[in-house]
Amino acid sequence: HVQLEESGGGLVLAGGSLRLSCTASRGSLSNYGLAWFRQAPGKEREFVATVSWTGVSTDYADSVKGRFTISRDNAKNTLYLQMNNLKPEDTAVYYCEGGDAASRYHTYDYWGQGTQVTVSS
Repeated sequence: HVQLEESGGGLVLAGGSLRLSCTASRGSLSNYGLAWFRQAPGKEREFVATVSWTGVSTDYADSVKGRFTISRDNAKNTLYLQMNNLKPEDTAVYYCEGGDAASRYHTYDYWGQGTQVTVSS
């Protein structure tokens, strides 16, 4: 099965930007619907964004719509999350996930170890 690895997290000031990446160390991402989820301390896992196999269809949580952009490059076997105008409430561990659907309601089969994003005010 595919193995996913996130990168690109870090500490940023409110209003700043980060770009997260997710690569597959084994397997091809092109076979999967992909999504980003996040989990803040003491809170439940939260849907962020999802993208279809071709990258044409996307869906975003209301809390990130207009600020975050999900994209994929199947040739590079990489999923991205461009995050702009970051807010302290975006602080969380971000996970990329893959499965046989591209839906905010789907239970994905594969996920990485996560990357920490911290936004300071």
